[in-house]
Amino acid sequence: MDYSPPFARYPWSMRWSVPRYQHLKEAGIIGPHDSVELIEGYLLVRSARTAEHAAAVRRMGVALATPPGWVVRTQLPVVFADSLFEPDFAIVPSGADGSCGAIPHGIEVGFCADVLNSPDRTSASDRLRIAAYAGVPVYWIVNLDDRRVEVHTRPSGPCDSPAYASVVHYASGDSVPLVLDGTPVATVPVADLLP
Repeated sequence: MDYSPPFARYPWSMRWSVPRYQHLKEAGIIGPHDSVELIEGYLLVRSARTAEHAAAVRRMGVALATPPGWVVRTQLPVVFADSLFEPDFAIVPSGADGSCGAIPHGIEVGFCADVLNSPDRTSASDRLRIAAYAGVPVYWIVNLDDRRVEVHTRPSGPCDSPAYASVVHYASGDSVPLVLDGTPVATVPVADLLP
């Protein structure tokens, strides 16, 4: 990538490639219940998921209907250039759903969403930057602390400071349009997503 990740300032940090990280998982060195993810080449410990987080993920799973031609993936891995993490939700075209064992790449993802509470703020900002670099068109943050949904659109793509150019906040009384491939496919009331 063209930019330097914030973790690079730690001299004891070691960079890992996605295939090497996957090998650690396949070998059982990193187990299925280990809270570790690969962010920009660095192994990072994820914040523990709270009961409130689990409730919001459950509610969102009910609210996100699967549009024709797409597959909703819940807490399953997505590969980015030098990252591999599990967004709470990713919607990918049905041909990229990983049913043959392949993990979808960020460029194939039409939508990502993460449930966020206070301990996850750094992780969310990293994920947003990585997704913007990959060109993921829509990224929702279900912000439990502020009781709103933040919809990030217009990703920069590859550049020195990847980011989303547009962020719209939807409060508890609002409904959020779910947009895939530039087309609104559903409307989700924010209240249905918040525990």
